[in-house]
Amino acid sequence: MATSASGPEVDDLWDEFHRVVNMTSKELGDWLNTRSAGEETETLPDEAGTPTGRQVLSVLGKRKTDLQDDDLRVMQKVVDRVHAERRDDLEPTQGQASWRHRLMSIGHDPLKPV
Repeated sequence: MATSASGPEVDDLWDEFHRVVNMTSKELGDWLNTRSAGEETETLPDEAGTPTGRQVLSVLGKRKTDLQDDDLRVMQKVVDRVHAERRDDLEPTQGQASWRHRLMSIGHDPLKPV
C-alpha cells in the first residue's frame, strides 16, 4: 500500500534522493554483493549489504507513487547522511577508502559526478 504522503515535500525528497544516490541499481547491487562476500561465506543476494543499502536498492526500484512511509524515512536518512559527509555541491572528491565505501553502501560514490 502506498503512503498517503504526497506533495511538494515528497517531490523535493524524491529529487534530492535521486541526486545524492548517484549509483545505479546494478552498481549498488553489485557493490553490496561484493562487500558481503568473504573468503569463507557468500551472502544470499537479497541479504547482501547493510539494511540501509538494501532499502536504498528497494527504493531505486520503485515509482514515486509506490513509496511507503519507511521508504520516505530511508530516503531522508540517506540524503542527510550524504550531506553531512559531503559538501553541498557533491563534486567528485577523493577521500579515505573506508569513507568512500561507507557512502557507496548507501548508493553514493564520492568519486562519481552527480
